Amino acid sequence: MAEGKGTVCVTGGTGFIGSWLIKSLLEHGYSVNTTIRSDPGRKRDVSFLTNLPGASEKLHFFNADLSDPESFGPAVEGCVGIFHTATPIDFAVNEPEEVVTNRAIEGALGILKAAVKAKTVKRVVYTSSASTVSFTGPEPQDVVDESAWSDVDLLRRLKPFSWSYTVSKVLTEKAVFEFGEQNGLEVVSLVPPFVVGRFICPKLPDSVERALLLLFGIFLAPCSTLFFHFTFHFLKLCSIEII
Repeated sequence: MAEGKGTVCVTGGTGFIGSWLIKSLLEHGYSVNTTIRSDPGRKRDVSFLTNLPGASEKLHFFNADLSDPESFGPAVEGCVGIFHTATPIDFAVNEPEEVVTNRAIEGALGILKAAVKAKTVKRVVYTSSASTVSFTGPEPQDVVDESAWSDVDLLRRLKPFSWSYTVSKVLTEKAVFEFGEQNGLEVVSLVPPFVVGRFICPKLPDSVERALLLLFGIFLAPCSTLFFHFTFHFLKLCSIEII
């Protein structure tokens, strides 16, 4: 274990949520192993992470990809906790839904298998999505809890906006819970709705862009109003010491 509070793995560290998690974990005294996809040409700018206070001593980068589940092993080794935020996003359905879903599930299970092998991980926090509880039937529910799940068959039949993404998130979340129960690994799922607020990554996050468009009265998809109703800032969750 590293000095301080230990090391935490954050997958998808260059994203909106992942980068905030890295910033907050460093501020709270943790060392961080973060995963990014291979960048042979070194074209990806990660200076917004390497310039964070404490990053030069406590932030370490690892190449890993959901398409290669075993690639996460080195990043997880020795960690006390994992925040899994990396996920395939294909709103335009450029790939078959089954391909995207399989990649998400196998990648997540590869991370959990690495956690079991490491024998040091106390908890895995999986970043889910409000979409996993937003399509429970023909009529939306006013209140949902842990028993609520979006209807995968309904999504596959109606194919609303982001349906492929939602199916992958539902089935991946169920898979990680099942694996955790079978292997004695504590898995926690967070269900963030529309994530907005300040960001430290250089690219404008899609959720922030959509929120701004809504504010200006531009509606890109029917479901935009649904998610806007649940808008909140994820930073407060990032600041909680969950591990």
